[in-house]
Amino acid sequence: MIRELARSGRVVITGLGAVTPLGIGVEKFWQNCLNGVSGVHRISLIDPEPFPTKIAAEVLDFQAEDWMERKDARRVDRAIAMAVAAARLALDDSTIVLTDELKDEFGVFIGSGIGGLNVMHENTRIMYERGPSKVSPFWVPYMIANMPGGIVSILNDLRGPNVAAVTACSTGANSIGDAYHVIKRGDAKMMLAGGVEAPINDIGVAAFCAARAMSTRNDEPQRASRPFDLDRDGFVMGEAAGVMVLEELEHAIARGAKIYAEIVGYGMTADAYHITGVHPEGRGARNAMLRALDRAGVSPHRVDYINAHGTSTPIGDPAETLAIKGAFGDHAHKVAISSTKSMTGHTLGAAGAIESMVCALAIRDQKVPPTINYETPDPACDLDYVPNVMRELPIEYALNNSFGFGGHNVSLLLKRV
Repeated sequence: MIRELARSGRVVITGLGAVTPLGIGVEKFWQNCLNGVSGVHRISLIDPEPFPTKIAAEVLDFQAEDWMERKDARRVDRAIAMAVAAARLALDDSTIVLTDELKDEFGVFIGSGIGGLNVMHENTRIMYERGPSKVSPFWVPYMIANMPGGIVSILNDLRGPNVAAVTACSTGANSIGDAYHVIKRGDAKMMLAGGVEAPINDIGVAAFCAARAMSTRNDEPQRASRPFDLDRDGFVMGEAAGVMVLEELEHAIARGAKIYAEIVGYGMTADAYHITGVHPEGRGARNAMLRALDRAGVSPHRVDYINAHGTSTPIGDPAETLAIKGAFGDHAHKVAISSTKSMTGHTLGAAGAIESMVCALAIRDQKVPPTINYETPDPACDLDYVPNVMRELPIEYALNNSFGFGGHNVSLLLKRV
């Protein structure tokens, strides 16, 4: 195989695919973000009555049969089907022509924080109700967290590097950052990268309710996710898939591709503190941001927008505020910050992917989406969270934060091209 990769080491985003509670397709998703639309409703995928939390951010109009052969759509986990859809949308958006030669240089890094939870839950039920002989032979293949990326690779005949990050709520951002490194070092020309999660079933809702991590504002679902607001009472579970096409800059220019933004910095750290709780001073989060800036050679004052992790939890939001202050100093009070989880809910392993898309689109359109439901300021969260209304703003650099159970911290820095 003859390799003719350009070696600038610059990596750009040339395609976006979004399957989210705010819509399927990146433009619908983006316009709803800018307009401050909430995707949170009473749960419809299961009966929510037995649970303290009865609300979530579902992809209401998603049907696996629209994206896969019917027999496959019936078997696969919902997370796999959503990843397949997001990947197809991203490839279509990129307008790439998949030649046989390019397929050898086109990889897939799509991760999931949990994996096929629906297949796992259903077959566990079958095991105990009907016995081991009734368990599906597809249980293991469609449960494991690498299978969304594996199926995307198979369906599109993409034969480059294929890996799945599993870092809880940092998964989508880790996948993008790792794919960026693959292209940067010359191991591929293009990558599909992102994350997916479909956790809204009986066991998923029960588990997070048991952890007392979720909002119980059941009577006001669209006001429940309220990052940085004094009256926040926990996160709202969401489902989504977000996939990007990443491409070596010269390859993108040569084919006349549209470019959303360039990835210029990737920082990751560990809190080394607690299995689910964040470090109270945001130590690891601060260092992830500083590493992303350092790798890019960009000083903090040049960052114009931060898409915060901002989950709407009592402890997490103040810790991220402290982390931003620690990383940005005086500029922390000048940079625009928003949490789009106020609209999408917390989509777990997909969050870092769809929120990195937000950064790319904010750079493209020079607009910052709001943090909705921000009504009562919290003295512990005293930065500019772009409350409730979209803002037009010159954006040269945008930073996305993603933090996960286990103390995983990821920051991705994007630049206008």
